Amino acid sequence: MRLIDSHCHLTDSQYHEDLGAVMERAAGAGVQRVVIPAVNVESGAAGVALAGRYPGVFASVGIHPNDTANFMLDDLKIIREQAALPKVVAIGEIGIDYHWQTSPKDVQRRAFEGQLALAGELQLPVIIHNREASEDVIAVLRAWVASLVGTMQERPGVLHSFSAPAGIAEQALALGFYLGFTGPLTYKNADDLRAIAARVPADRLLIETDGPYLAPQQRRGKRNEPAYVAYVAERLATLRNVSVEEIAATTTANAERLFGLDRVSGTTQD
Repeated sequence: MRLIDSHCHLTDSQYHEDLGAVMERAAGAGVQRVVIPAVNVESGAAGVALAGRYPGVFASVGIHPNDTANFMLDDLKIIREQAALPKVVAIGEIGIDYHWQTSPKDVQRRAFEGQLALAGELQLPVIIHNREASEDVIAVLRAWVASLVGTMQERPGVLHSFSAPAGIAEQALALGFYLGFTGPLTYKNADDLRAIAARVPADRLLIETDGPYLAPQQRRGKRNEPAYVAYVAERLATLRNVSVEEIAATTTANAERLFGLDRVSGTTQD
């Protein structure tokens, strides 16, 4: 069984002391590939470096909305340079966050739109962060998707760690987006989220950890890590009344297609 953790912050300091062991446990759980999202230009550079160290690791570059308070147009130049580096497969995570209020709304939106425009130009999918900003995120994405050309319209990106209402899921899917599900899918009070996950078209599903955050119920309160994406796969399989092997195969194929992983690595894994 092959799994892909399509979103894990392996550059976070919580992994610094035992990253090798983390990667060994991931391999033992069948997790063969991991996509590292960036939160700023520094973590983007660190993610690219890690991708160079581990064959199954890929990087995304960009600025998280909570890191946009000092956003400048020069940041886009840096992201553009990083996006040209080996094994960079997406722009993100980017988006809007109205929960923490660490950056003004207008600055968040300007950074979001600028990075979306860059992603469209570079023909790279986007990893979207949305917290308490669903309507604004969808409005921005709708305008952006309308400007896309070629295959980007079929693989614009993913709304990662999806937690919005069902209506937002429907709008995102209509725009061509994938939905990523994380540990909260396993939480006892997540019936609404599970109802959404049960209905998402199979070819739009991704599984993630968002490690070191959002550990699944079985590991709640502990640091999350790529090996634990197996718990998300198991819960999703139960919800959809299919085998874990089918969920693994489906979500792996989806991540490979969205991020072009085989094209980037130059190989096809058995």
